[in-house]
Amino acid sequence: MTVILLFESTRFRRPAPLAETTLRSPCVKALVYHGPDDIRWEDKPLPAIQEPTDVVVKVNKTTVCGTDLTILKGGVSTVSAGRVLGHEATGVISAVGAAVTEFQVGDRVLIPCTTSCGRCPACRRHLLSSCEQGGWLLGNIIDGVQAEYARIPLAGSSLHHLPTWIDEEAALMLADIIPTGLEVGVQKGEVGLGDTVVIIGAGPVGLATLLVTQFYAPADIMVVDLDDYRLGMARKLGATVVINNSDGRAGEKIMALTNGQGADVVIEVVGHPSTCALAQAVIGSGGRIANVGVHSRSVELHNELLWTRNITIRMGVVNTNTIPVLLKMIKAGKMDPAVLVTHRLPLSQSLTAYDIFKRAAEERAIKIVLSNEAAAPPEPAGNAALIRQIVAQVLAEL
Repeated sequence: MTVILLFESTRFRRPAPLAETTLRSPCVKALVYHGPDDIRWEDKPLPAIQEPTDVVVKVNKTTVCGTDLTILKGGVSTVSAGRVLGHEATGVISAVGAAVTEFQVGDRVLIPCTTSCGRCPACRRHLLSSCEQGGWLLGNIIDGVQAEYARIPLAGSSLHHLPTWIDEEAALMLADIIPTGLEVGVQKGEVGLGDTVVIIGAGPVGLATLLVTQFYAPADIMVVDLDDYRLGMARKLGATVVINNSDGRAGEKIMALTNGQGADVVIEVVGHPSTCALAQAVIGSGGRIANVGVHSRSVELHNELLWTRNITIRMGVVNTNTIPVLLKMIKAGKMDPAVLVTHRLPLSQSLTAYDIFKRAAEERAIKIVLSNEAAAPPEPAGNAALIRQIVAQVLAEL
């Protein structure tokens, strides 16, 4: 780049060589993982386009997930120190890669937890979470969205336009937990008309599963948990029976309520050996167990009991390919995922949000929405910024 500056003043002095000029990349705030039990709200360079299929998004709203707490405990080996956390957000596009034709600067978008190319064999089978180039990248393999700005790869086949009519908090729930409940819980469990469904766990994903289970008109939905507040929410959101398993008797209660037949579908949302054992104990003949819970250790499979019941067990990772139909359901008034939001904080208070979420039972927390109140976007350090810096230095020395 050649810059020619013409001044009539004889006091003009040549600016310092570029090597001597300090140019600082603009910074944004982000929540950064530095190892187990060590997260910090700190400066990070403004994300930039790295591939033609990238976009950069100014984050409007994001949230904390149970998986984030697992990361915080050091339970996800693929997350390295220095990683920006977060995999669910809404935002506005601020920069677009040359190959992105589906979106432009200024578009409001939903950022799902799953990134996909849309072309590989897995994507063509609608298994977006198994994409050869994507899957769960954000806040895991690459920097995530608990930040003022985020880079989103494979944007054209991963992002979703946000319609003008939607409540942004409701849309945020579609980034992960609602599709997880539907795809990994309800659909894999093949919930059908008149079924008896047991949902084990009334946390955020369990309650999201409860909302979407009702699309399929089961006769009974029983929700099991240890917390009366969450069970109260489950009752309000459509559960026909709620069971507090603090006494360890949920299994016999479910069998009594089903006249000894057991459930048609059991959706396990906790990922603990005891809850998996309960799921196996109450599944009826020909029943389906859908495993949604994330497991950090192995669980025992009781083949000696299950093989004569002709059951099916399924599990998986959310693909988020149901987002378009879920948007239709919200527009039709069939569902309002925003009812799951219990806490709202500025994005700058992300550390507080994690503290609240770690004490979810005490704080009565289901979903925490973090809203970005950052000022106008920082200006990238490009040619224009460099020219202005040189001119400012020259004028200061005149």
